[in-house]
Amino acid sequence: MFQQISILGPGLLGASLALTMKKRGLCQRVHSWSRRSETRAQAMQADWCNAVFDQASAACEGSDLVVVCTPVETIVPLIEQIAPSLRPDALVTDVGSTKKLISREAQGIAVNFIGSHPMAGSELKGMGHASHNLFDDAACFVTPLDGDRESEIVRLQNLWQAIGMRVVTTTPEKHDEIVAHISHLPHLLASCLCGYLAGMDANWKSLAGGGLRDTTRIAAGDSTLWNQILEQNREEILQAIDGFESELQALKGALLDKKTSELIARLERGKQFRDSL
Repeated sequence: MFQQISILGPGLLGASLALTMKKRGLCQRVHSWSRRSETRAQAMQADWCNAVFDQASAACEGSDLVVVCTPVETIVPLIEQIAPSLRPDALVTDVGSTKKLISREAQGIAVNFIGSHPMAGSELKGMGHASHNLFDDAACFVTPLDGDRESEIVRLQNLWQAIGMRVVTTTPEKHDEIVAHISHLPHLLASCLCGYLAGMDANWKSLAGGGLRDTTRIAAGDSTLWNQILEQNREEILQAIDGFESELQALKGALLDKKTSELIARLERGKQFRDSL
């Protein structure tokens, strides 16, 4: 499918993508770049990597696909940096968790950029946790803008499908609304719960069962990276918080007023949603 790809930021997602594409014969060569020397050294030892560069622009020369896998606030500056080095027909995408701001700003750069967001990963980070089945049956957003060439949109859709993902094509705005509710809000709630419990008796932690660990697993994500995501998707996340607050207040009211039937109905509604996931 691609002769040469460039992975800018070979962390969990970037390294897993390169590993999967190589394993499935979707690319011939992989170039890698990282700002961190220790990550570059690690990439040199990886079977999926053919060449490692200390300059992002050099890593992209000659590639027909460039995937930016860095924190969201660095994606657009990197695209600006590599633009002069790209082939005219190079397809550029990213794996960022927000899309509206990135897509709008990238539109002003002379590159063939179409946004992506594979809904895969974990609270773990780094190349050492890369897996060739990370993307299996997970959803991937593709967020083209008006004016993007249909052939390039299809090319990108085909890439994500070829590594086992279910592709959802939508606008950057709709993407940000959806992930604010199904990804960003859950992370905030898990983090908030952990922050609340951190103020309680420290001995309680040793008494907790698996339920608390399951509920709060995602709170272990990198705080700096998540702060960037929250800032870029601030408006949609605030709306999601408002909606959740209303739901929590209704549940609190039912408990306060001893409305057993309403409590059971709300608990059952939540159970049915969880069972459907």
